[in-house]
Amino acid sequence: MTVLIRPPQSGLGLDRELSARAQGFTCIAGLDEVGRGPLAGPVVSAAVVLDLDNVPEGLADSKALTAAKREALFPEILATSHVGIASVSHQEIDTINIRQASLLAMCRALAALPCKPDMAFVDGNDPPDLPCSTEAVIKGDSRIASIAAASIVAKVVRDRMMTRLGQAYPAYGFASNAGYSTKAHLTVIASEGPCPFHRLSFSPLRQGLLDL
Repeated sequence: MTVLIRPPQSGLGLDRELSARAQGFTCIAGLDEVGRGPLAGPVVSAAVVLDLDNVPEGLADSKALTAAKREALFPEILATSHVGIASVSHQEIDTINIRQASLLAMCRALAALPCKPDMAFVDGNDPPDLPCSTEAVIKGDSRIASIAAASIVAKVVRDRMMTRLGQAYPAYGFASNAGYSTKAHLTVIASEGPCPFHRLSFSPLRQGLLDL
């Protein structure tokens, strides 16, 4: 059964994880995904089971952190937590649509954990069908530590993937735009066309032209 948790409950902490542990859950995961909106590259998800007695300091929504802070927290999370990471490619996104791809990425990330979660907190209001108790938490990446950790891991992994992709296709500026539809990115697509890693099902690529 999925339970949807809504604001006004606020503030990042371990309250939800500790409450779940008090209810008897023993492997409590936070899930988040990154990359729903870009025109290129994969969507990436992470599942993180924190050691509730050894949580890295400074966890927060990845969007609220600098790249340097995310990179600093990334190895700390890996060293102190169980982590599962998964992606769904641009080709799969074009085949099944971005919503289904995002849900699939989260399922894959949960399955990649070295432990079997019996409870999962999922960012947002549209959780996947997981083989454990699930709570969907709106703005969970800014309210629940395990989701925040997952958001950091997913963001760092995807940014690194896009940086490598940018080395292969430097014209598109993937290292700086991460595949999002910046003006410069759209201009290059209009002049050069898409690269093999663009999502052709996304507008304006779907129309095959750009009105710039």
